[in-house]
Amino acid sequence: MERLQNVTIEYSLNDVKTVADQIIKLVKSKTILFNGEMGSGKTTLIKALVEQLGSDDDVSSPTFSIVNEYVTDNDVIYHFDLYRINSIEEAYDFGIEDYLDTTHWKFIEWPDLIIENLDDDYSEITLKINDNNKRILTLK
Repeated sequence: MERLQNVTIEYSLNDVKTVADQIIKLVKSKTILFNGEMGSGKTTLIKALVEQLGSDDDVSSPTFSIVNEYVTDNDVIYHFDLYRINSIEEAYDFGIEDYLDTTHWKFIEWPDLIIENLDDDYSEITLKINDNNKRILTLK
């Protein structure tokens, strides 16, 4: 698989829809991992991505449900928040392998516990906040 070169984007929250559009055009995979501290804008970016992909569903963090499903005209988007997952066994308990085996979009926040279970077909986004309260996004 062709690997994406690292791309860095600095943006304000007002520009998140434009950034989401750029990401969709740049990624080579429908599996995207999201890294960043709490409050760095992961869910806000995912909300913009879901909207850009054509879903009208209400996007919220699946912190307690672990996974949310959003529907577009021709696809499904699975949004995972694995923050509360303490082991790979817990991920297996809710059937993560079934989700990972699909050809649908998969947006995974806090992916550290399952990264070893992924094939190499994913993109990874890291978000940080700079001193000007702008987001620094690194896509690889």
